[in-house]
Amino acid sequence: MTISGMLKAAIVATIGFAGVGRAEETVVWWDFLGGGDGVRMKKLIEDFNAAHAGQIKIDATTLEWGTPFYAKVQTSAAVGEAPDIMTYHASRIPLAVQQGVLQEITADDWTAMGLGQGDFAAATWDAVSIDGKQYAVPLDTHPIVLYYNKDLLEAAGMLDENGKPKGMDSREGFTATLQALKDNGVKFPLGSVTADGNFMFRTIYSLVGQQSGELMTDGEFLAGDNGEKLANALGVLSEWTTAGLQSTYTDYPATVALFTSGEAAMMINGVWEVPTMTDLNAQGKLFNWGAVELPVIFDKPATYADSHAFALPLNQGKEMTPEKRAAVLEVMGWMSKNSLFWATAGHIPANGTVTASPEYAAMEPNATYSSLTANMIFDPKTPLAGVAGPIFDVMSTYFVPTLNGEMDPAEAVESIKEELNAL
Repeated sequence: MTISGMLKAAIVATIGFAGVGRAEETVVWWDFLGGGDGVRMKKLIEDFNAAHAGQIKIDATTLEWGTPFYAKVQTSAAVGEAPDIMTYHASRIPLAVQQGVLQEITADDWTAMGLGQGDFAAATWDAVSIDGKQYAVPLDTHPIVLYYNKDLLEAAGMLDENGKPKGMDSREGFTATLQALKDNGVKFPLGSVTADGNFMFRTIYSLVGQQSGELMTDGEFLAGDNGEKLANALGVLSEWTTAGLQSTYTDYPATVALFTSGEAAMMINGVWEVPTMTDLNAQGKLFNWGAVELPVIFDKPATYADSHAFALPLNQGKEMTPEKRAAVLEVMGWMSKNSLFWATAGHIPANGTVTASPEYAAMEPNATYSSLTANMIFDPKTPLAGVAGPIFDVMSTYFVPTLNGEMDPAEAVESIKEELNAL
């Protein structure tokens, strides 16, 4: 059968899944979702299987996040033993395409799923596209946001009439908010993961984006004045640390602990910590809290984001049957259209119909920070970028001492530029 014939058969098979007398298709699934994410995805899989009983069954396995997951996918696909479907970070797609690990999601596939470009934000659609071809179906975007303790900000006079932090529109204004909190006895006005440069890449890249900066331009890292923009981003964070406005040498768990204990009045972290706050609040163990888009420290709003997406491995020597492909497309389409529950993990559903629904509008703080979708920036499109990629490793080496006031931002940028371009 030709590829075109297979695709047409897959569409027909998808339409026919409501019929009777079909053999049940088992879809082998791999993901890297642990913690609250994992709990919620297991529930979605359970719901899918219940809704498709006798037709399609997802057989799911959760593997270790990061490098171990992607290494296993690569080696398994090479010998035809990868799953039928897997979760993937959009930031890793350029490398996967270079490695020949992913199948294209074709126009016929999108038609079969009842989805298309118009269902997703432009930046999200672009993040799963290489040279005009799509290689994944976005499930969400998961940016970083600013969490805040309403009680501490109110006590310092730093809540506006809408119950949000004051000074969110400028560097001077936000620094003044931090200083007011410190003057009012708050130990750490801002909690940040300053002991982990990989994590802080998210914040720093956001601040570079607020200056319309780019990490990579025409294959060159930090070309033109982009090095200066990176130094500006590092400089403001370093200044906050030196002034005692931001926590120093703080790892990820300690940052969350500082915020939830009330020692830090605000925290920059991923939306995936929303369940932590929600659960503590429900148990009566947390203050009044909220989460909003990052402050505009420079010229315009910009926030780093990545996307959890569904991708199809290119299994060498193992061609997918039309029936199997139809089942896989049904899985991806159903998950996208039913991603409201996924939002309880803090993520912003990628499907615009879901985020436009009254049910999503009632979800807080999700609905408040979902406006940042218009200001998202993703990793540069290079095989060197993405979760656990070489760019993260190089920059992390210099971010930690700079953020903690032990290295000059300009000196750090020169070292980063030299090492990145050597890659």
